[in-house]
Amino acid sequence: MSSLEPRTSAGPRPVTDSRSPAAPWPGVFALAAATFSVVTTEMLPVGLLTSLGDSLGVSTGTAGLAVTLPGLVAAVSAPLLPVVARRADRRHVLTALLLLLAAADLLSALAPDLAVLLAARALVGVCIGGVWAVAAGLPARLIPERYAGRATALVFSGIAVASVIGVPAGTFLGSLADWRWSFAALAVLAVAVAAALHITLPLLPAEAPVRLTVFPELLRDARLRRGLTAVALLVTGHFAAYTYVRPVLERVDGLTASAVGVLLLGYGVTGVVGTFAIGARASANPGRTLVLVASSLGTTVALLAPADASLPLTAALLTLWGLLYGGVSVSAQTWLTSAVPHAREAASALFAGVFNSAIALGAFTGGRTADAYGPTAVLCLGAALALLAAPVIAATQRRDDRRRARP
Repeated sequence: MSSLEPRTSAGPRPVTDSRSPAAPWPGVFALAAATFSVVTTEMLPVGLLTSLGDSLGVSTGTAGLAVTLPGLVAAVSAPLLPVVARRADRRHVLTALLLLLAAADLLSALAPDLAVLLAARALVGVCIGGVWAVAAGLPARLIPERYAGRATALVFSGIAVASVIGVPAGTFLGSLADWRWSFAALAVLAVAVAAALHITLPLLPAEAPVRLTVFPELLRDARLRRGLTAVALLVTGHFAAYTYVRPVLERVDGLTASAVGVLLLGYGVTGVVGTFAIGARASANPGRTLVLVASSLGTTVALLAPADASLPLTAALLTLWGLLYGGVSVSAQTWLTSAVPHAREAASALFAGVFNSAIALGAFTGGRTADAYGPTAVLCLGAALALLAAPVIAATQRRDDRRRARP
């Protein structure tokens, strides 16, 4: 197995076909639109929980299952879908997933009760896991190596843009009309993205059939195991803290409810910036970049914990938090898949499964901690987990450096 540092010669070169003589960047933008679509669909119920619960006759807490369920299903579907798809052309797989997403959104819009809505949201989870497992590793196949980091950052920018634009826009549409119209609009968007993927992507045959046995084989590599452990710690810590950041902000003197919204918007905007800025650095040295991100993010969250933090300090720290977390996904993806250039899709599937599991685990542990000990304890927990990730990454980095230094 190779190290967790990028290789300059491994892996297939950019893919082209006779249908796509132009530069492959339109396909990368279509992939970014796909990630934007699945993340917006995943997170949209957060802004619609009250109206959704009232309409279906359930409590807000029960309606929250519409947020939790897709992440749990995605954690399972991410490693399974490449196995099911096996030799299928990845352009066709992604197109089919976006059409399935459109059907799930339409079913959500028409759902007469919670059971039907949750069935639709389970389909959304399949789409989330599948899109991330397949799309995350494609920029390295589409784009010349010197631009692969930039292309990967563009694909992952769909996460931050969904938070800044997609979810607020869907929430606004739901407030103007009805929450069902928000899901109907997402169904239309998913069909448009499916068409864009089919038109702009070249033929993308599977690099190698992915079988269930490949995952235990990959996990026998201690470096990949440590990498996934670090991702689990970092992402769990982030979501444990961020899921409950609003009550932390509301305790700051002079910070109104509208100002909290502005700060969270600023967090999202800087997340977009961080995706590109940190992603560009990660393409050259993902391991060291991720060490810096994990240690800085943990420190930033810890500095937010004191209850007497001033408004300017709180605003500055939240902005920095958004910038740093914006670089987590792209750095971790680049770092992990560079370990196994011959099995990038399988590594991406493992990454997506661990990432989505960590989201659910972070929200759960954060909630239990908040209920038992309050919001300050949640930030301390999140900071500690993020800081624990840094030495795990650094230890792996040092082993790789020593291995390369041997004659």
